[in-house]
Amino acid sequence: MRASRRFLNEVATVGPDDPYARQFHYFGSRAALMAPQGVIYNERYLSIGDETLIGPNVCLTAGISADQTMLSTPVVSIGRKCIIGRGSHIIGHWSIQLGDEIQTGPYVYITDQNHSYSDPDEPVGWQTPTEAAVRIGSGSWLGANVVILPGTILGRNTVVAAGAVVRGEFPDHVVLGGVPARVLRHYSPEGGWQSGAGE
Repeated sequence: MRASRRFLNEVATVGPDDPYARQFHYFGSRAALMAPQGVIYNERYLSIGDETLIGPNVCLTAGISADQTMLSTPVVSIGRKCIIGRGSHIIGHWSIQLGDEIQTGPYVYITDQNHSYSDPDEPVGWQTPTEAAVRIGSGSWLGANVVILPGTILGRNTVVAAGAVVRGEFPDHVVLGGVPARVLRHYSPEGGWQSGAGE
């Protein structure tokens, strides 16, 4: 069964009428997982909105194993009419919410969990990780190779420049860039688009 599923993942786009789609918390009308699919597990905690397109080799996961019971559902929620770029990873443990009509470039990484390093004597990989919910506002665009770290909240129609590493809360209608990301431009009804964070 797993071998045949793996073969189909390599050659077939998955749509809402495919039996595999029923394993998801929600798999929307006219949504699609493009072939070949990346690593996808704990589908019952993953929600894919109507008309959303998940590009090739995208990894979508909830938890650390396919049989893990999560504390909430869905853990990863992707809204309507989104496009998730090739090779991206959306790795949820607590809560990742993407609004509607979000687009990402290739190789974007979004997670709500990170390693802890509070004990200087313990290997970092063995320490209890920290988690914080992530929300990305509707209408946003994330450029290629963007990293969204735990606790990030982006407002509506946010642009994140390629390669940015984002942590923190940002309002609607801003352009972010850099490592760590900061506001490069913002929009106000009075002045239009302006450089910097504004007030």
